[in-house]
Amino acid sequence: MKRRDILAAAGVGLAATALAGCKEESTGTAGANPAAEQQTFNWKMVTSWPKNFPGVGVGAERFARLVNEMSNGRLKVKVYAAGELVPALEVFDAVSRGTAEMGHGAPYYWKGKVPAAQFFCALPFGPNAQEMNAWLHRGGGMELWVEVYKPFGVLPMACGASGVQTAGWFNKEINSVEDFRGLKMRTPGLGGEVLTKMGGTVVNMPAGEIFTSLQTGAIDATEWIGPYNDMALGLHKAAKYYYTPGWQEPNVTFELDVNIKAWETLPADLQAIVRAAARDVNGDMLDDYNAQNMEALEQLREQGVEVRRLPDEVLARLKEVAAEVVDASAAADPVASKVWEQQSAYLKRLYDYAELNEKDIYNIRG
Repeated sequence: MKRRDILAAAGVGLAATALAGCKEESTGTAGANPAAEQQTFNWKMVTSWPKNFPGVGVGAERFARLVNEMSNGRLKVKVYAAGELVPALEVFDAVSRGTAEMGHGAPYYWKGKVPAAQFFCALPFGPNAQEMNAWLHRGGGMELWVEVYKPFGVLPMACGASGVQTAGWFNKEINSVEDFRGLKMRTPGLGGEVLTKMGGTVVNMPAGEIFTSLQTGAIDATEWIGPYNDMALGLHKAAKYYYTPGWQEPNVTFELDVNIKAWETLPADLQAIVRAAARDVNGDMLDDYNAQNMEALEQLREQGVEVRRLPDEVLARLKEVAAEVVDASAAADPVASKVWEQQSAYLKRLYDYAELNEKDIYNIRG
């Protein structure tokens, strides 16, 4: 059989499995128009990333390729890099308006429009990738996420994870809490709100602008994702100090956004293929980051980069402020409050298990 035919057959199997396993994430629109079953769909997917950018950009391309192959060409997805069709931080709006049928980005980029979105993305001192995925797919998180985005005409799906990030690149040393005062740093989401409360200034910008801003002094510091992406952006050439751990983002969950009206035009098997491809990328991207961060960090050290750990007293204060910020952010919006109430209760159970079992293994193995 031709490879194309094999992929098509595999796509049907994956689609059936995904459809059976994803009923809890449905918007109630499955089982769309049967007349569409032989129709060919050509969709646009806008992203927040530079073209073929390692990790997130490659993940978006992988998603499109999987959908194209598993559907045997019935659903073709064309990927647009940040700025090609819409700016990096306007992906959600573009999908909501129907400018593009799909988008790929990070939920906290649209917190100004959807305050609750950042709770599905990254929490300072919060869940790692495994814990966030457990909440989303087994703890009721996806149902809440679908509910939150529905008024905007957008269907979300988890489609990538970064794993534990680094604290970032700095052009000034961080030896005490006072060193955050006046610090201009690119850092989004709730982590950015923590920095603001610590006396710093948050500057939000897409990936393509970070290096120049850091090099010219427009910002004093930045975090992006980790060694893999940081090296691709050349951040080690623009800053002196590389700090860990990534307190602000123990994980970032990236999202696939789908315009609901467009989604309703797809037959059930293509809907299932989209879900299956998103779940594949969600796991594959985390594998990619775990492998590539290790190799990139080795290369950075070979080039003389010194990796520093933030002082204990700094981390302790950041943790205190983070708890205040998360609670305040949830309280400021009724939808976010509902999400945080359910999420925090579930995460506490996960944290209790990690404390009992996983933490000891990490400590003992060194």
